[in-house]
Amino acid sequence: MTEQPQSPQPIKVKMKVGNLEFDIEGNPEQLEEAMKRILSTVTEYGKQPVIVTEAGRLSTKTETCKGVIQRLWAEKWFASSRSLDEVYNQMALMGYHYDRTAVAHALIDLVKEGVLGREGKPRRYRYAQKRPPSAES
Repeated sequence: MTEQPQSPQPIKVKMKVGNLEFDIEGNPEQLEEAMKRILSTVTEYGKQPVIVTEAGRLSTKTETCKGVIQRLWAEKWFASSRSLDEVYNQMALMGYHYDRTAVAHALIDLVKEGVLGREGKPRRYRYAQKRPPSAES
């Protein structure tokens, strides 16, 4: 008697990459190609920066340090004077973890642009709103 070649049994694969999960079922030839496609897509997805905002929503939009500080200014957070440490901690609460030096440089840039005012002595500067945000901000 001659044995007839059996069709390959479908294989089930469950993949988990980061917080993404995939269930794939098919014959071995199909699975290899499908897995390559999925992994290439997931790697491209993983290269996008992900930011968790304070409301817990995921966002792939990136913001500069200066942009985050300008947003605080637009929200009138600088209505009372704030120290570098207060600004740094507030940004951290919002999910932005920039180096303190970057925050200091961004604050200096905004002082030079006339957006914020600076008072006090070196290493103890306080930053406050120099002009109020306009209606369109």
